[in-house]
Amino acid sequence: MPASASEHLLLAGGGHSHALLLRRWAMQPQRRPPGLITLVSRSRTSLYSGMIPGLIAGDYQPGDVSLDLAALADRAGVAFVQAEITGIDPHSQQLRLQDRPALHYERLSCNLGCITPALEGSQAIKPLEPALAWLDSQDAEDGAAGDRETPASPFTVVGSGLAALEVVLALRQRWPQRRLQLQARNLDHLPASLRTALKNARIQLLAAEPAGRGPVLNCSGSRAPAWLAASGLPCDGRGRLRTNTSLQVLGHPEILAAGDCAVIDAAPRPPSGVWAVRAARPLARSLESLAAGRTPPPWYPQRRALQLLGNRPQAWALWGPLWFGPQRWLWRWKQRIDRRFMARLQPHSAMTGAAEGAEQAAMLCRGCAAKLPAQPLQRALTNAGLDRLGRLPEDAQSLGHDDQGQLLLQSVDGFPALLSDPWRNGRLTALHACSDLWACGALPRSAQAVVTLPAVAEGLQQHLLGQSLAGIRDALSEQGAELIGGHTLEARNSGPEATPSPISLGLQISLSVQGAITPERFWPKRGLQAGDQLWLSRPLGTGVLFAAAMAGVATAADLERAQQQMNQSQHELVEALQGLQRHDPGAIHAATDITGFGLLGHLLEMLPPDRSRRLQLHAETIPALPGALGLLTDGIASSLAPANRLAWRALEPDGDQPAAVTLQLGAMTAGSSAHQALLELLVDPQTCGPLLIACTRSFNDRIRHTNPGWRPIGSVL
Repeated sequence: MPASASEHLLLAGGGHSHALLLRRWAMQPQRRPPGLITLVSRSRTSLYSGMIPGLIAGDYQPGDVSLDLAALADRAGVAFVQAEITGIDPHSQQLRLQDRPALHYERLSCNLGCITPALEGSQAIKPLEPALAWLDSQDAEDGAAGDRETPASPFTVVGSGLAALEVVLALRQRWPQRRLQLQARNLDHLPASLRTALKNARIQLLAAEPAGRGPVLNCSGSRAPAWLAASGLPCDGRGRLRTNTSLQVLGHPEILAAGDCAVIDAAPRPPSGVWAVRAARPLARSLESLAAGRTPPPWYPQRRALQLLGNRPQAWALWGPLWFGPQRWLWRWKQRIDRRFMARLQPHSAMTGAAEGAEQAAMLCRGCAAKLPAQPLQRALTNAGLDRLGRLPEDAQSLGHDDQGQLLLQSVDGFPALLSDPWRNGRLTALHACSDLWACGALPRSAQAVVTLPAVAEGLQQHLLGQSLAGIRDALSEQGAELIGGHTLEARNSGPEATPSPISLGLQISLSVQGAITPERFWPKRGLQAGDQLWLSRPLGTGVLFAAAMAGVATAADLERAQQQMNQSQHELVEALQGLQRHDPGAIHAATDITGFGLLGHLLEMLPPDRSRRLQLHAETIPALPGALGLLTDGIASSLAPANRLAWRALEPDGDQPAAVTLQLGAMTAGSSAHQALLELLVDPQTCGPLLIACTRSFNDRIRHTNPGWRPIGSVL
């Protein structure tokens, strides 16, 4: 039967086959199966295995060999979930994840790569990320090798395959002085030219385990993740999923597998990136055929594949038992192949420049950047007879006192989905909503949610709602709060853009959050006193980074760091500050959270209406997330930034009155690109942004000891 718009296709793992699959659907969206498609990967990026030896040798930088899976998924209309996979339940058709709810699937595709067994006292080469970090920690040993009278313990690479050979040769290029050993069972099959290269590189060959001690990198015995076999699915001796020629797992036609975690029963091939890349098109055809209700075509991979083993400035070519090389042109050819592969999988290159990217991003910004600008909001409040709410803003409103004398507080916040992962999006929305209470010095007790779902099939709505509520609950429970109720709606928009792709971006979540605090510990928004110091809890820049992501010009590493910061609850900071106030009551005079109107806009809300207080900010201490200032310099901006720029007026004198906010530039040159980028940072809308407090000078040292992330950014005049 053909797939319907109610089905959920899960892509488990970010291997080469799935990366190329995403590219295919990005370039030819008419081929993409209907319904919701979700890619699940432990990390946002995937490393291209063909360039790892060059990375180890120093020929490439990490960014040169990293595939941005989230960006590829976004281009392909596929949701992206960053999570560690822990198992498959084929009976209930669920993919189990670490520290979050399982995901249900109608069809599952596995492209998980392989791992290297951990031998006692050794570091496994796969997964690659921890192995590369471990090699970084070993770098200092090479520099010290020539300074020792007694040679240090040698570094040993274990393995008889091409991976071990490439790695040990790359390590010689990386570590010119260090003692290197290659432990392999049988090297007689190697050509004389390669054995000579090993000898010239001063790499000692060992037939057995070395008697001495020293660091060991294991490059042998790759296996599929152990949880695959534990799931009860048919696997071979290496734990690889056994499939038919259509890449469907034997006895489980709803599960497909390709790459190093799979083996075709009728045409077994050894684990290799070459076959993983070539399996991408057959995998795509099988998934697309099944979605259309057709029998998927068979695929018989070629028996041999050309493999290139590189060691700058030359390389060898391997075709089955035949070797050729070394040749310099083979090295150049390998580089061209690898770079061409990476270029095909980079974020969309249709943008001709940063300004064009910024224009597109302005139409797409989500999260708190979807907030109504301050000016029309104030006018609407005035027209409705609610001018007081605009003139005297508070982050949370008082509902009176409970029977214990505590001040009851309530606030509301929400926005259209920022991420295509409904669980993560629910968690971030809840944290963002809680920040209004944190800014008052309170912690949430309870919350109610309103979730607007896209008009899609009932089964997918159930999935999106369940994942969203689980994410909200996760953010609340770590603070001791509960989700006590709510309401659901279905979006009734019409037209071709009514349901975005992926459909999980059609979610909208709002939360009403309730909390309580003793009156003497309440932090007002307007309580600034002369001499107060201004402190910011975390860097700025989420608005421009997500705008850049939508324009395809943000780096995966910068987005990863931004999301890690956003995903961290700030309730512990509030608890710590309240604890410190026991020893210094009343030290915090005012506080707020920095959200949609940016740092400058929310600072202006803290000033008294008569402007009897003024602020001074220090440019060099205002923290920015990595990459944010560079993007702002390039002209990237959030869709809300143009409206927020009206707050720049506060930086200029008003007739005879001095500026409400003075910006001390320090060594920064007025009018420079750095100055302009800083001005843009001041009005960048923040989702899950920082807290800002104004406190006495005597409280400064206490804050520094509480959390080193707090940064002093100015003072009250």
